[in-house]
Amino acid sequence: MSFCCGASMIGTKGTLKHHSTHVHNVPITFCPVCHRVDIHYLAQHEYDILAEYAFGDGAAEVDFTDYVEKRKQDLIENCVNDESEEPMEVVRSQIDMALDLFSFAKGINDRDWQVMLMKRLASLNERRNKLMQRRSSV
Repeated sequence: MSFCCGASMIGTKGTLKHHSTHVHNVPITFCPVCHRVDIHYLAQHEYDILAEYAFGDGAAEVDFTDYVEKRKQDLIENCVNDESEEPMEVVRSQIDMALDLFSFAKGINDRDWQVMLMKRLASLNERRNKLMQRRSSV
């Protein structure tokens, strides 16, 4: 499980640029708050090799899934949430985890962590409100 900003990152697939080569369908994790993107740790080694070979061969684009077989289940099991879930459920899950962590941080008197989690909660709440607004306007 990957963490950023005090809570878990969401698993998905994305396109990454390595020098002048675009690598599509790379298993990644991203933070719904600060939008940090990391290559999923179970795919990091294969990505590094494929990206270097593709760049060395002068390929403009390459598809990760054409060259690397990773079981989707192995990748998803390591993520608390993934992109196929309902966005509102992902936000609720992230808020619940942040509240649990905030309670723990408060219990151990870690003020810096509490401040960080309050910022994360404010950002998640803003995201939740936007999702609710979209639902009501549809």
